[in-house]
Amino acid sequence: MFKARYLLSAALAPAVLLFFYIRKKDKIEPEPMKMLLQLVGLGVLSIVPAVVLELLLPIPFAYLFGTDSIIYKFIDCFFVIAVAEEGCKFIMLLIRTWKSKEFNYTYDAVVYAVSVSLGFAALENILYVFDGGFLTALLRALTSVPAHTIFAVYMGYYYGVAKKASCSRKTALTIASFAISIILPILIHGFYDFCLMSESLILIIVFLMFDIVITILAFLTVNRLSRDDSPITESTYTMV
Repeated sequence: MFKARYLLSAALAPAVLLFFYIRKKDKIEPEPMKMLLQLVGLGVLSIVPAVVLELLLPIPFAYLFGTDSIIYKFIDCFFVIAVAEEGCKFIMLLIRTWKSKEFNYTYDAVVYAVSVSLGFAALENILYVFDGGFLTALLRALTSVPAHTIFAVYMGYYYGVAKKASCSRKTALTIASFAISIILPILIHGFYDFCLMSESLILIIVFLMFDIVITILAFLTVNRLSRDDSPITESTYTMV
């Protein structure tokens, strides 16, 4: 019983800490906690369709290439796991926030995307930690949970660009930003997983370097967006 409580605390702690860190950066008009908890809940629910897709989509590729082949691992990481997880999170984000009256500042999009992503990451982490124990909790606290946050930062950034472009009736920019907001997290997520699943020493080294770079860039982006937060109807939000 006590071990279960400690495992649960260890599994939830990184997601909770990152959630409040990102929310604390929302300084001008903090989003209602009720809404953010709804987004966290939707992130938890998004695991269900994601798992179904991750079970079904690889079947033909496993038959064609074999599960040990590098081709299968590439397809599984980029076109199954990343697409299923980021796609399901994005749909939940879109359904709850796109038409919300609360979505009126540039930083809001990052807070929303991170909330959904951390809901997903929290439940996923609980499942892994209860299976693997405290060492798994430590490893995932340093890798997987922050990774889900990073994917969400990039998703939220371009999702916010899309919202602003939509308010300004810039159709081409809206469509392009929408596309980037889902494609970029998928590519980052896919590469992240592929490096780990490849069992190649070179790719593990690449992964470590990649992880450091995207983490730094993500938190620099969070700090900049927090600092430069502005009403979403103003023409001050530009792509980089």
